[in-house]
Amino acid sequence: MSAPTTNQKLLDWVAEVAEMTTPDNIVWCDGSKEEYDRLMVQMCESGMAIKLNEEKRPNSFAFNSDPSDVARVENRTYIASLKEEDAGPTNNWIDPVALKETMKGLYKGCMKGRTMYVIPFSMGPIGSPIAKNSIELTDSPYVVVNMHIMARVSTDVLRLIEKEDTFIPCLHSVGAPLAEGQADSRWPCAPIEDKYIAHFPEENLIWSYGSGYGGNALLGKKCLALRIASAMAGREGWMAEHMLILRFTNPEGKQFHIAAAFPSACGKTNLAMLQSTVPGWKVETIGDDIAWMKPGADGRLYAINPEAGFFGVAPGTSEGSNPMALASIEENAIFTNVVVTEDKDVWWEDMGYDCPGGGGIDWKNNPWKQADGEKGAHPNSRFTAPAAQCPVICDAWEDPAGVPIDIFVFGGKRTNTMPLVHEAFDFEQGVYMGATASSEPTAAALDLGNVSLRFDPFAMTPFIGYHAGDYMQHWFDMGETLGDKAPRCFYVNWFRKTDDGKWLWPGFGENSRVLKWMCDRVEGKVEARETPIGLMPIDGDLTLDGLDIPAEDWAELMKVDNGLFKATLEDAKAYLAKFGDKLPAKMTEQMAKLEARLNA
Repeated sequence: MSAPTTNQKLLDWVAEVAEMTTPDNIVWCDGSKEEYDRLMVQMCESGMAIKLNEEKRPNSFAFNSDPSDVARVENRTYIASLKEEDAGPTNNWIDPVALKETMKGLYKGCMKGRTMYVIPFSMGPIGSPIAKNSIELTDSPYVVVNMHIMARVSTDVLRLIEKEDTFIPCLHSVGAPLAEGQADSRWPCAPIEDKYIAHFPEENLIWSYGSGYGGNALLGKKCLALRIASAMAGREGWMAEHMLILRFTNPEGKQFHIAAAFPSACGKTNLAMLQSTVPGWKVETIGDDIAWMKPGADGRLYAINPEAGFFGVAPGTSEGSNPMALASIEENAIFTNVVVTEDKDVWWEDMGYDCPGGGGIDWKNNPWKQADGEKGAHPNSRFTAPAAQCPVICDAWEDPAGVPIDIFVFGGKRTNTMPLVHEAFDFEQGVYMGATASSEPTAAALDLGNVSLRFDPFAMTPFIGYHAGDYMQHWFDMGETLGDKAPRCFYVNWFRKTDDGKWLWPGFGENSRVLKWMCDRVEGKVEARETPIGLMPIDGDLTLDGLDIPAEDWAELMKVDNGLFKATLEDAKAYLAKFGDKLPAKMTEQMAKLEARLNA
């Protein structure tokens, strides 16, 4: 088809990439249902996709990847800034000129036998002052259908590009050209040594080669929405954060908007779709993963969810852990690396019930029986579903203006030390709390060696597109810009345990009680008691009605052990030392203030 745009910059780029990659065809995507359905039919006919039971899972499909291509590849992900020091110690760096030469060699002829799809997409509601217009070129139809769900794919984006003459270019290929007559009957990919997920922050440019996995191939997601966007935000005075966004409404109808950052496995999606147990209070989802935030005309910070869908981890998602996520994937969903049951439904471990029929096809595309003891779904298996299908989606989730953020929440997984909740004395201490968010190492992090804590500043460690010290300074700068209209900052820990390993807090829906206390603090309804680490609830202000929490357990949940906090502070000092002279002076000041309070 002829190009549906008059923008010469875009036409030239598409022609340049086509000349390098030599696809058999070029298709300009329009985001229509007809396009989605056509690609799904093609992938089912080739054996790449599995059509699920229309009665049990309407308009839904399953895919299985190459076993080597199941997750983000951190050690093949690069921030190729012009200067190595601008990438900082949390990123892999390669000289951008050398990297482009290497990748051009890989891209040469790589789309032979395939179609190159041109995907015009908006991150954020189309036309929003916080949104960004983008183009992804890809040879993966799997990427196209997922982008249909995860972003706003539309020819309306082309009209905006023509008007503004700017877009963020994203190039992706699964790699390895097809042989004559060969079909993509399985998810293709390149060997690990040829995989590159490259970001060129000064050019707002993304090149990805060799992987079909979501985080490496759906370039609007982590690559654009966090790594490139965080670098853009640092330059332009806004924020791109790894945060959920929710609305919490009290019985009088007053709305509070909360943005929260948690490291992996700390219940982020569960909190985004929380079902409140506080009478009269209601939670609504705006976003489960990423927040883009800009100061509005009134001086407050306004946030949008730049995504249009959920790309969630399947194992562990159950009626007990997240019923709203399960309801969101009842239809129109894509499942990757799960079990396809004998009756063509889907199943995964910790779904809350045994696999119907006892087996099916596992994520490796092999016959599988649950009784054999092998896992049927990959631990990082995924579902992709439209956010609009979430039963508790907020009516403002696509408001181009965004929602005003009242509260920032940070957290980590700590079995001791951190109390259930505390509030920062001010925004600068809040930045320190977010910058030193930490979890205890798990079996999944054995490469950390002998460390007592794993620090993950703002849950952004793999996603900061420039030097993490400059990124922390940007948080302080945003605080100065917002002044007394900056969100209030809190830190939570749902994971405190007794010495014999019993959970002290029930978590899940009961976390709404903690959110209510935060909102009461913002509204000035309750006072707080000062501790060395921050402001904490006065007994009785955080309602425990109906919960069976013994007084001694509550005391342990709220305990501030100065000795343990001093040890955490020493760990934080050791971690932050790697940022050298890029560590903001205000971070050093906050550490000194905390140490003085702990010693007082």
